Amino acid sequence: MYHYTDFDAAFLKARNAQFRAQVERRIDGSLTEDEFKPLRLMNGLYLQLHAYMLRVAIPYGTLNSAQMEQLAMIADKWDKGYGHFTTRQNIQYNWPELRDVPDMLDALAEVNMHAIQTSGNTIRNVTADHFAGAAADEIADPRPVAELIRQWSTDHPEFQFLPRKFKVAVSGSPHDRAVIKAHDIGLRIVERDGARGYEVVVGGGLGRTPMIGKVLYDFVADEDLLPTLEAIVSVYNLLGRRDNKYKARIKITVHENGIDDIRDRVDARYALIRPQFGGVDQQMLARITSDFAAPAFKTAPETAYHHARQHDPAFRSWSDTNLSEHRAPGYAIVSISLKAHGKTPGDASSAQMRILAGLARRYGHDELRISHEQNVILPHVHKEDLPSVYAALKAAGLGTANIGLISDIIACPGMDYCALATARSIPIAQEIATHFDALKLEHDIGPLKIKISGCINACGHHHVGHIGILGLDRAGVENYQITLGGDGTEDATIGERAGPGFSADEIIPAVERLVMAYLDLRTEPSETFLQTYRRLGLAPFKTALYPQAQANAA
Repeated sequence: MYHYTDFDAAFLKARNAQFRAQVERRIDGSLTEDEFKPLRLMNGLYLQLHAYMLRVAIPYGTLNSAQMEQLAMIADKWDKGYGHFTTRQNIQYNWPELRDVPDMLDALAEVNMHAIQTSGNTIRNVTADHFAGAAADEIADPRPVAELIRQWSTDHPEFQFLPRKFKVAVSGSPHDRAVIKAHDIGLRIVERDGARGYEVVVGGGLGRTPMIGKVLYDFVADEDLLPTLEAIVSVYNLLGRRDNKYKARIKITVHENGIDDIRDRVDARYALIRPQFGGVDQQMLARITSDFAAPAFKTAPETAYHHARQHDPAFRSWSDTNLSEHRAPGYAIVSISLKAHGKTPGDASSAQMRILAGLARRYGHDELRISHEQNVILPHVHKEDLPSVYAALKAAGLGTANIGLISDIIACPGMDYCALATARSIPIAQEIATHFDALKLEHDIGPLKIKISGCINACGHHHVGHIGILGLDRAGVENYQITLGGDGTEDATIGERAGPGFSADEIIPAVERLVMAYLDLRTEPSETFLQTYRRLGLAPFKTALYPQAQANAA
């Protein structure tokens, strides 16, 4: 992973000292809240429903054991003993005192972490495939270029006050695990005639007006990527709407002007600025890439793994759902569920963080990843070590065998924490998980992604859920709309709204009717919910959702 230089350390020290002085001025009243707000947002500090919230960047989802242990220490010392991992591969602390935030930032700097640009109308934390550097289908590790983009965008003088927030995601595989088509800019590493480059997608995004991004360029060479990104963001900065925050994202800019007009503008800007990029960025990329050299994979027997598969049904179930194919012989990628039935999706206690850090150090070449699906990944584990890893996870409450299943739910904090939320998300996710666990149907149902948002901002990615749930306020009562058929992969699709919403008491039975209809409609157990929906369309699922309406029509 990337190693901070003396410049990086000095930059963080100076930035944190600056914010410490700003906090002191806010506390003594020299700054009003309105004056302090843009300053705190530049450093990842929100004022939520009940308290401040600090959002810490985990660039492209990669961290090591020392960093995870520091996150645990921060949770114990300055919060309530836990952290919340988000769909942006960040961690959030929901209960810090304002006076403690500068100390928290200094503690983060000790392990080369920060909260810069995790908020505000700027380029946010760059995300990437959580299997980066490990996936069997990977063309190239996307993290070096994600790090280059992070450095380029951090405190970029032209892009600190964009029309709206701006999100970039990078994937190095044909199978998209980073939801790149739902980002302002999505990058996919591709090969053409033996050369490596990038497919560049722009104008994706969820929220109030969900849109799938459009391909701006099908191939951009390595040396042309950074000037291309600068040209795109420059055009958006000039053209993006500032008169209406609901129309300020680049997806609206692309929609209103058309992809061809945007391409012409980007081409013109690129031609103007390209001479300024004399190759220093490629020198930086080469140095960064050396930091991401693959670990020294070991060669060992797999006896313990196969024995556990044969004799331990719980381990076999976990290995069936939570392991993915690794590019190195004898290794597996371990996805660790933060979705134990009835727990808050994405939350990890400080004790669990320390367990994860210890496992990474002992068995995982000292690497951890955070996924946009709010889980933790050990990307490099030899199969011989998997029974030991599973035993430790199980003892820590982290051994749930549900990755990709109905209880592996993405959920935003909702009205339990967020000042913008219009409904609760966490209790709905918890009830769905415990309900289907009680029915013992989860593994029979198979792959099914439920995503829940507590407001129209769609932080829970409900638009790209196979079943998406959006919580709204209807005359002071929580109302939950359902969308169906969404997909966040390379075949990205916005889900279709099924019909009228449901009350909090009605939403769990409604989801059960959907699932039971799917089990009746599928042609065979291997046909997934999404495949069944694409084959049959909305109609039979709508009939299942609204049986009374069908009865009245009859």
